[in-house]
Amino acid sequence: MRFFFSSSDSALRGVILVALAFVTPITFIGCGSSAFSGPPSTKVALAAPAATAAAVSTAATDAAETPVQGSSSTTPVLLFNGTGTLASDVAAVEVILNTLKLKYSTANSSQIDSMSEATLKTYKLFIVPGGNSNTIGDSLSKAATTNIHNAVQSGLHYLGICAGGWFGGYSIYNGLNLTSGVWFNVYHNNGKGTGSTAVEISNPKNGKLDQFWHDGPEFSGWGSIVGKYPDGTPAIVEGKSGSGWVVLAGIHAEAPASWRGGLTFTTSVAVDHAYAGTLVTAALNGTSLPHF
Repeated sequence: MRFFFSSSDSALRGVILVALAFVTPITFIGCGSSAFSGPPSTKVALAAPAATAAAVSTAATDAAETPVQGSSSTTPVLLFNGTGTLASDVAAVEVILNTLKLKYSTANSSQIDSMSEATLKTYKLFIVPGGNSNTIGDSLSKAATTNIHNAVQSGLHYLGICAGGWFGGYSIYNGLNLTSGVWFNVYHNNGKGTGSTAVEISNPKNGKLDQFWHDGPEFSGWGSIVGKYPDGTPAIVEGKSGSGWVVLAGIHAEAPASWRGGLTFTTSVAVDHAYAGTLVTAALNGTSLPHF
């Protein structure tokens, strides 16, 4: 979109440009937009292929609460499965955690709202999977996101996948702002449009891996670049936020084989899952991955 102004319209031009500056960072929300019901999961079936973002994942719906699993004293990972997350991606992350033999607890929105900063800090890693970042943030209280933010500043590590990456940055939709005010935009896939596709991600150690992507963010302006999209923009970043270690990924390395229907990948599911394990392990231990 392009605007044309005469010299007498400079004041109006300034107003419009300021307005656009505020609109841009909140336009893109993650792999759980209203048009995306999510690929089928082998563990958690979605209600229907045309499910809306509201149904996309109430992965553990607050109406069907279960106690937080495990004990944080012996369970290092807390996996968020609340309103706005994609049920099939929660299941996909669980596969990776189980493969790594990591004990984990799950918590929905109400349970996170009930957690104090002190309780959050008894965990080592907090994971927010894909879904709808606006819904994730809006379904949590401001006190809850403040507690998560402060827990990370005090040493809790964070892994955000796709929508979880947006949620970890700055957002007017009650985001965590672990990035000191930096907000993120969607990766435009070299002008090919949005939707599910295989995207080639470059990284210094593994060369190039095809990864599943659906309207994920690019992370220009924050952290060290661990992986790049084909156009060179950051697909995976890492960095400190206070005393916590933060890893943000715009792609779904954890995606199951069932998500690949109709798409062409040069990288096997096993290789991509191994890389997902690498991301989880680095986030858990607060260790830096090879970066550009």
